[in-house]
Amino acid sequence: MHYKLCINMKKDRRPYLANYALCIIIYALFSPVGAQGQEHRLWYQRPATHWLEALPVGNSHMGAMVFGGTDNEEIQLNEETFWSGSPHNNNSPEAKEHLQEVRNLIFEGREEAAHALLDQFFFNGPHGMRFLPLGSVTLKFGHTDVSDYRRELNLASALASVSYIYKGVRYERTVFASQTDSVIIVRLQAGRKGALSFDLNFASPLQAKVSAVTSHDGIQTPVYELAAVVNGVDHEGIKAGLKAECRVLVKADGRVGVGADQLSVTDATVATLYISAATNFVNYHDVSGDPVKKNNNRMASVNRKTYKQLLDSHLKKYSEQYGRVSLVLPKSDTSGLQTDKRLEAFAGGKDMDMVSLMMQYGRYLLISSSQPGGQPANLQGVWNDKVNAPWDSKYTININAEMNYWPALVGNIAETQQPLFAMIRDLSETGTKTATEMYGCKGWVAHHNTDLWRIAGPVDGTTWGMFPTGGAWLTTHLWQHYLYTGDKAFLAEYYPIMKGAADFLLDYMQTYPANGEVKSAAGWLMTVPTVSPEHGPKGKKTTVTAGSTMDNQIVFDVLSQVLAAAKVLGKDDTSLSTLRSSLQKLPPMQIGRYGQLQEWLIDGDDPHDEHRHISHLYGLYPSNQISPYSHPELFTAAANTLKQRGDMATGWSLGWKINFWARMLDGNHAFRIITNMLHLLPDDRSMREHPDGRTYPNLFDAHPPFQIDGNFGCAAGICEMLLQSHDGAVHLLPALPDAWTEGEVKGLCARGGFTVDMKWRQGCLQQVSVRSRIGGTLRLRSYVPLKGKHLKTATGQCPNALLMPAVVKEPLRSKELSSFENIPLRPVYEYDIDTRAGKTYTFKKQ
Repeated sequence: MHYKLCINMKKDRRPYLANYALCIIIYALFSPVGAQGQEHRLWYQRPATHWLEALPVGNSHMGAMVFGGTDNEEIQLNEETFWSGSPHNNNSPEAKEHLQEVRNLIFEGREEAAHALLDQFFFNGPHGMRFLPLGSVTLKFGHTDVSDYRRELNLASALASVSYIYKGVRYERTVFASQTDSVIIVRLQAGRKGALSFDLNFASPLQAKVSAVTSHDGIQTPVYELAAVVNGVDHEGIKAGLKAECRVLVKADGRVGVGADQLSVTDATVATLYISAATNFVNYHDVSGDPVKKNNNRMASVNRKTYKQLLDSHLKKYSEQYGRVSLVLPKSDTSGLQTDKRLEAFAGGKDMDMVSLMMQYGRYLLISSSQPGGQPANLQGVWNDKVNAPWDSKYTININAEMNYWPALVGNIAETQQPLFAMIRDLSETGTKTATEMYGCKGWVAHHNTDLWRIAGPVDGTTWGMFPTGGAWLTTHLWQHYLYTGDKAFLAEYYPIMKGAADFLLDYMQTYPANGEVKSAAGWLMTVPTVSPEHGPKGKKTTVTAGSTMDNQIVFDVLSQVLAAAKVLGKDDTSLSTLRSSLQKLPPMQIGRYGQLQEWLIDGDDPHDEHRHISHLYGLYPSNQISPYSHPELFTAAANTLKQRGDMATGWSLGWKINFWARMLDGNHAFRIITNMLHLLPDDRSMREHPDGRTYPNLFDAHPPFQIDGNFGCAAGICEMLLQSHDGAVHLLPALPDAWTEGEVKGLCARGGFTVDMKWRQGCLQQVSVRSRIGGTLRLRSYVPLKGKHLKTATGQCPNALLMPAVVKEPLRSKELSSFENIPLRPVYEYDIDTRAGKTYTFKKQ
């Protein structure tokens, strides 16, 4: 916590100072070394006036948005399993009998007719359920003329706080979502004895019944609680199957009054609220849970602990994750501004610490919205105030859900992926039924969207939903986790799921016929029908196609990764030979007449089209199929595509472009995209006045509207500018922009089980320390020569399989392409070090 250190030692400041000191001491005790020197904050000198100014806290199970009001405070709540509908699937039983007809039409070049059949017969089920708001805890203080106001969110401690003076008395509040006790805790204090009074209510945009109750604990101490039962909602013909209960336990050293549906605290100095919420959700096919029992258990647990114990345990667990990584970049005279003012001043300035803040904010949001045992972070993480959220706040798995988890591995918070892995397991079950019923295929499939109920059929319509590789893409996260950790037990556990995705692809893919529209594609094996997400080629009036480049790249990854996993695990499966032969039949990537990487089998790219989806560069990022060193032609074509698509886009697309330009080893261009993202959009009503606004006052990413994936994409991209490990080596400072003249980063992770710390000055690496968690050969790639023990100049291919580059076919080039020069590359130095598990190796610039 921060506030002001030059505090006037008045009598009304004593409780405030005591609480401040308590948090500082506890945080110092439990924070890893890297975090203690870097306490990023979002802070403001007025309360939030709308949701996109409020500050988020969360523990995966619950999310809260804290407004920081003085007259009325609102803490808006979400519970991760409170969704519309109930267990169901959305498989269309008519799809299978029309599948071959659709394929024939596509091969004949009659994609529009195929589109019509798909809309008619493949999209007959519900289109996904909605993530719902729970409601808001409201506090009525009546403090209308205050001074010395400050609210903030401290990323290093995950504490949201409010402080102000009213009628000569200092009031303060601290809110945190406990990472250990699954409740949200609100601590209120007054600087003068007996000066704290407020009314406590609960309101919900959904049908809810609120009651205030008094009971006694085991020693006859009164227990005051507000309880709200909130009903779920039907959606698209699916009946509501969920009901939520929210409970607010109040402890105060003053008087607590009980009304029919509210509690009142008067004449107190300190009060603490404990907020718990639960639903009857058990899993995607079971809603027999008891929310009252869940809340009873949580409340009984927190009721036995002191506030200090609860704060202590929260800080210890949270800071252990958050504090693994630090990034120090130069500050400027605008670094101390209020966060929204700082954001406005960023473009063209020298406040590079704002970049560090955005990286750490992305890590904070992922820690807060995705923890083991919970649900994955959805399109808005775990925060939503709307009954009808944009795109239902579902899991969009044609880019957005995947992007949510890009910072997890490189950003050293791998455990946040566990909910994603659990969802992939669920989808492998529901998707098996979808594969059989809709396509007559083995294995499992999921399309471009899913929800709490793990629907696996297509949704929304052909333009968006005819994407049969969403589940396959998700399985690449399993392989990446293995590459970063070397965890063979994990790989063995998830191998059947990876294999199931490959089995579906092998059954679903078709050989392009010799009499098809694209003569050059004859004999290639490809997905059909499919789309390149949400985008179609010039000259076609539909997105429907066969063998989009993105699909081909995803299929390459899935088949290759299953083969590599089988080798690691010693699998001897006769079906593996089919995978090998199928890999050889996949279409190669193609360079079109404009020097671009083709998005489709046909050369249909428009060099003036700046569409937000650049799906065919999946092979550049997050995959590793496009390499500057082994595939320079593809690398150059990717650069041409990026230039043609432009530097502005929706917020989430900018997040992807940061990563693209980092992989292009162009730090200045990546930083330009970051700058484009960091333009203030005050709210969604201001889009006309702020057409380039891509970040809200609370630093949430603006599509617009709010989508959290842009925050995660930005955080991952900043890490990717500093460290890469996908292309045969651990590349140090691969895309450092000129603006980051000096700095230090600690704790980033690389494939092969390595953790990396670096310092640089005048844009040049000065020192690197690498900790090897599992041993093995470390290959370092650097723009400067290094010196130190155990270094030897690298030769040949890297012997560490966890760092291996991709081996892809040579691309085909358009005959209409007149000139094509590969991008020049900076020379690099490569070294090998034979490492031992648990040892740290330090090297310096020569």
